[in-house]
Amino acid sequence: MPNPEPWLSGSRTDVPAIPRAVLHALDLAHEDLRRWGGGLSDEQLAARPSGLPSVAFHIRHIAGSLDRLLTYAEGNQLSAEQIAALKSELDASTSHDELFAELEAALSRSESRIRAHADVAASDPAYWEQPRTVGARELPTTVGGLLVHVADHTLRHVGQAVTTAKLARLSRG
Repeated sequence: MPNPEPWLSGSRTDVPAIPRAVLHALDLAHEDLRRWGGGLSDEQLAARPSGLPSVAFHIRHIAGSLDRLLTYAEGNQLSAEQIAALKSELDASTSHDELFAELEAALSRSESRIRAHADVAASDPAYWEQPRTVGARELPTTVGGLLVHVADHTLRHVGQAVTTAKLARLSRG
């Protein structure tokens, strides 16, 4: 019998419910990307079957978007480096090992940052409702809204990466 999904594993009980759910989503993302993308060659990671964005793009975008969304949750705007990184996400020339190292580093940093939000909210439950803005247009949201979107956005791209990985395997025999 396969292991249960992270949210059913009874793990991360040291973290309150909202950030725990986000961390479980990131755990699931890591598992799924390793399962479906871990065995792909550099060529398959960069492939764009039927014109779809590559698996490499989705993995790089997940890593970068985690940083950007958490930057907004912390009440900051993006730096020039973060904007440059966003523009480079379509570059699929990263090797398999570099790509997965980038992903794992991003997931590790994100966990620390999410735990920091949980620590603040532990003493101030209203923290989740604190207003934040996103992007140059400073669209309104909240800390909690951003953290939920971290999970939602990540898993959306994982699903797309898994589909593309399956197609890349088929097209290469």
